[in-house]
Amino acid sequence: MSGPHVIRGSVSLPEAELMWRFSRSSGPGGQHVNTSDSKAELSFDLARTEALPEVWKQRALERLADRLVDGVVTVRSSEHRSQWRNREAAAVRLAALLAEATAPPPKPRKPTRIPRGINERRLREKKQRSETKRGRSPRNWN
Repeated sequence: MSGPHVIRGSVSLPEAELMWRFSRSSGPGGQHVNTSDSKAELSFDLARTEALPEVWKQRALERLADRLVDGVVTVRSSEHRSQWRNREAAAVRLAALLAEATAPPPKPRKPTRIPRGINERRLREKKQRSETKRGRSPRNWN
């Protein structure tokens, strides 16, 4: 693989905690399609990992709860014909998934009021438009 896949900052996916599985990809292929296992499946035990800070781990466990099976998150890749490129794609996809899941929550929105001047201008323009349209009505055409 091409080096460690960084999640965020100095935290990266530890190669020792990644579990790989390979199988045959679906779809059309070449002459050796029935003999090569090019589909890559990457599993990462999120519940038992020591590589992530505890706060990040809890955040990820909450956000990825619907994707986890016994605390393990799995990513598959079969879009390339070579196993090597599918391994790379799966690792990048897992790193991106974990980066998104461990990101800090967004700051809460601070409610603001509409400035009085803007509201008054809107009502004034509305009144002008109303007067313009009322001037077009046929009852004033005598």
